[in-house]
Amino acid sequence: MRILHTSDWHLGRIFHGVHLTDDQSYILDQFVKLVGDTSPDVILIAGDIYDRSVPPAEAVKLLDEILSNILLDYGIPIIMIAGNHDSPERLGFGTRLLARQGLHLIGQLQGLAPVVLHDTHGPVYFCPLPYAEPAVVREILADPEAVDHERAMYSLVNLTVKTLPPDARKVAIAHAFVAGGEASESERPLSVGGTGTIDASCFQPFHYTALGHLHQSQNNGDKIRYAGSLMKYSFSEAAHTKSVTLVEMDGAGKTVLEEICLTPRRDVRCLEGFIKDILTGPQNGESREDYLMVTLQDTGAVLDAIGKLREVYPNVLHIERPHLTSGGELRGPGGDHRRLSEIDLFSSFFEQVTGAPLDDGHAGAFTETVEGLYRKEREARP
Repeated sequence: MRILHTSDWHLGRIFHGVHLTDDQSYILDQFVKLVGDTSPDVILIAGDIYDRSVPPAEAVKLLDEILSNILLDYGIPIIMIAGNHDSPERLGFGTRLLARQGLHLIGQLQGLAPVVLHDTHGPVYFCPLPYAEPAVVREILADPEAVDHERAMYSLVNLTVKTLPPDARKVAIAHAFVAGGEASESERPLSVGGTGTIDASCFQPFHYTALGHLHQSQNNGDKIRYAGSLMKYSFSEAAHTKSVTLVEMDGAGKTVLEEICLTPRRDVRCLEGFIKDILTGPQNGESREDYLMVTLQDTGAVLDAIGKLREVYPNVLHIERPHLTSGGELRGPGGDHRRLSEIDLFSSFFEQVTGAPLDDGHAGAFTETVEGLYRKEREARP
């Protein structure tokens, strides 16, 4: 059985004010081509299809186009589950009708059952485990023991596999945070005020577990795999390589994994240096069009930094000035501020925001500026 595993498309994502639908369309066209090149027996999409529960119209249209292209052009079945960003009810609309065409959309827990596909060795049971809050699991499955995410997952797994033949090949499709996984900034926490992690032992009954939620592709043991997000969705992911996972399963359920990289229209990168050096332009064949976070090492004033940078890199989305924020917690000046001179007040402020005392050069520039303002004020008086 050949399985193509992907997750965390986050269609409709807005990244620092930029709508990413065109970028997502670009990389999904690559995915469709990859489907044709690899000819999998099934495609697994492990949750967070959309970026929010009520997705924008263009995101819905894009998903419709991609799924239609795969099903109509290649006839390959798709099993797709809801993640914590998705609305289970909206994602699962029309699932019984669409399943006849090979599109299995699983959002809600009612009627949860494996999808059975066959290869030359016999059946493979694909067990969808959509994201669900523990309270929902307690209510739907009438299981009072499902008090946290881990116990809720155990309950879902037990419900799914208890009727299956013990020696059957079984694959889980789940959306969860397995303990030991490496998280990124762009993932929404699964639990507030508690733990959303689960133990890998939850998936012990399965020959392969196709996971979604964590955005960096990674393994958790020999049989558990995060495919990672479709694209980079935060600057903390700048060093990630985005990919999908091709899984080859033999008749005994043993798997061989291949990571297949995808190339975005624009990369997400971080630049650091002095503005004069950064303005010399891209190095080593890098693109001017990439989405950038720029960390400036300049300690002095930089007028219209983002305007100057965007003349060279039009998609600078964020600038950091560590020398202006390294002073720690702001506090009032020592003593009565009404009795302090302008230079004393500015010296206290400068040290707080930069972490360094005011030197003679900066003090001289400040004094000259203040004296100039006072001079203009005196000249303006009648």
